[in-house]
Amino acid sequence: MLSRRRLLQTGAVAGMAAALGRPLEAASAPGKARVLIVAARDRAKAVAACFEAFDFKACEGRDVAVKANYNSDDPFPASTHPGTLAAVLAELRGRRAASLALGERSGMGETRSVLAETGAAAAVAAAGGKVVVLDDVGRDAWRPFAAEHWPAGFHAARLFTDAACVVQTMCCKTHRFGGHVTLALKNTVGLVAKRVPGLRRDFMSDLHASRHQRAMIAEANLAWRPGLNVMDCWEAFVDGGPERGTRAAPGVFLASDDRCALDAAAIALLRLHGLRGPAAQGPLAKTDQLARALELGLGAPPQNVEVVAADAAARETARRLQDQLARG
Repeated sequence: MLSRRRLLQTGAVAGMAAALGRPLEAASAPGKARVLIVAARDRAKAVAACFEAFDFKACEGRDVAVKANYNSDDPFPASTHPGTLAAVLAELRGRRAASLALGERSGMGETRSVLAETGAAAAVAAAGGKVVVLDDVGRDAWRPFAAEHWPAGFHAARLFTDAACVVQTMCCKTHRFGGHVTLALKNTVGLVAKRVPGLRRDFMSDLHASRHQRAMIAEANLAWRPGLNVMDCWEAFVDGGPERGTRAAPGVFLASDDRCALDAAAIALLRLHGLRGPAAQGPLAKTDQLARALELGLGAPPQNVEVVAADAAARETARRLQDQLARG
């Protein structure tokens, strides 16, 4: 028979395992992926081209969770441009989404205020959707996960982990606080809890204090799977970030249903426009977030990514991105 002490120890371990949730496992990596590049000089037309290129029907008749990039109330390219968000919501409505919900947890401001100041709340209201401020939701709204580099696991919003359909849109920029870049993979941090009601842990302190920060970002992406990822690269930060930095003007949109492929193409695009920092050199597949994400099977490696131009104005940039991706 187990002693009382051993029984309590066993119970404590089991309780911790339950609290952390199931361990996240490597996915089955796709063999190939496609990234669309479009240079239409109108945000609504550019976003429409992204959805059309992927013949996107996954959200028909379904409740849709939308993740955008509202870490702070600083204007684009720090935050999603309200025109881009409006275009994404309009496309989803036009493709017969049953309902729309924008979920967010801002890291550099009070979320509700950030969504008001950036025009996001107004865009959602105009589309007949709802805003979910993740700072305000209860414990049941968070799903716990265990992951290799998260010391106490992490919690992701069920709005996204359990959604029938998910779409995300993000900016194209660098990240001076340890992320190196903040693109499709990094956008996941806004749906991970800082604190969960009833728990004392500050999960964002775990992330930002860790030397494994970029690996942790990649691991959090196993908690959800967006059906489409649309990146507004009309302007970008090539140094500094995420809320301010050195600006460039790539003048394109990128889109993919593969987050690794999209981030590889975005890093290549930033390099064409003077990217500075740790992600500026070396093989694309070896940049830290992307390397861990590829190891986890989250997407296709750069050399297996096809870049497709949606319009004539994007063809030369598509060729240059393809050349960089082919080198891995």
